[in-house]
Amino acid sequence: MDYLKAFLIGGLICLIGQILIDKTKLTPARILVTYLVVGIILGAIGVYQPLVDFAGAGATVPLTGFGNNLAKGVKEAVQQDGFLGIFTGGLKAAAGGITAAVVAGFLCSLIFKPKDKN
Repeated sequence: MDYLKAFLIGGLICLIGQILIDKTKLTPARILVTYLVVGIILGAIGVYQPLVDFAGAGATVPLTGFGNNLAKGVKEAVQQDGFLGIFTGGLKAAAGGITAAVVAGFLCSLIFKPKDKN
């Protein structure tokens, strides 16, 4: 049942993105930034966590989940470190994911030969 919930919620998030690409003039980059900001806002006001509890990876894997993770990290760091936590909390919470993305990008750059678009 957990797999079904994750599939449905994650699929719904992706479906909304696909509809935005097909029916609006928004670029994919703007849609990604919108998803990130929506995840941060919903995480900051506490609305996203019940969705994570319900759908698991279906809510944490999409970009909105990354935004939620940033918001959660800032909240925790502000409680521990005060004002300085605003600047450090998001990066501390997302350090694992950011590191994985950088390492994967580096490995891909070693394996594949980049080509000019011309």
